[in-house]
Amino acid sequence: MSITATLTVRRGEGGQMTTTSSYEVPYTPGQSVLDGLRYVRAHLDPTVAIRHSCLSANTCKECMIQVDGKVDYACTARLEPREMLLEPLGNKAHLRDLVTEVAPPDERLAHALAARAKAEG
Repeated sequence: MSITATLTVRRGEGGQMTTTSSYEVPYTPGQSVLDGLRYVRAHLDPTVAIRHSCLSANTCKECMIQVDGKVDYACTARLEPREMLLEPLGNKAHLRDLVTEVAPPDERLAHALAARAKAEG
């Protein structure tokens, strides 16, 4: 019998957390929560919204979420053979599922375009 981990993901859009979805993923010691989420997207539910950019491990901060109520990086939080509750960050603007706005307001595209338009006047 294979060992599994259960990832329960709070889901919703625009700050409205309307549902939870639970996914059984294969467990291997040493895996990260991000490994489990990537398995979910690849094999179980491609609609789950997550953000990650693993070009430089643990420096991008793209995959920061709440794991069992504690803020952590999905890439460094260890997957465990039990039910784990995954939620978006509570102090950031919520976009969809586990995705929140990570860029400061003055680094977002809309701000840059407005500044450019003003400069071109």
